[in-house]
Amino acid sequence: MENHTEYRPDEHDVAILECLEKDGRMAFSAIAQTLGISNTMVHQRVSRLMESGILTAIKPVINEKKTGYDWAAFTGLTLDKDADSQRVIDALKDIPEVTECYYITGAFTLFIRIIARNHEHMRRILYEKIDNIPGITKTDSLVELGCAFRRNPRILC
Repeated sequence: MENHTEYRPDEHDVAILECLEKDGRMAFSAIAQTLGISNTMVHQRVSRLMESGILTAIKPVINEKKTGYDWAAFTGLTLDKDADSQRVIDALKDIPEVTECYYITGAFTLFIRIIARNHEHMRRILYEKIDNIPGITKTDSLVELGCAFRRNPRILC
């Protein structure tokens, strides 16, 4: 359960997060040694960052290409009624190839990212899965050609 208490990170928190961003498997003792602080302090800071909601998870970053997903697309979804968005989102969660979903402003209600093994797999996801979700009236996709970079935001102290 998320407990978003008001917590303002300091330079130690930022340094700990930078270590974890480089290697999420880095032991707290190694972080402590690297930063010249105690293991207990690292543990307490990571716990506080989690409790405050600043750090939401420490998990692996998977290389999609190495797992057989050679295609990706960003797809805007136009809904019949914006009030149907939660029902549509719940249906999208059941499609494992949909890796991200955002509420947006503009021409679409939702914007999703889809991964696929090849163009035929992408076509099936779009035409047989997404287009069959009740409430979606239109999709508009942009094929991803590769990620130039991806990063977490810089933490302000």
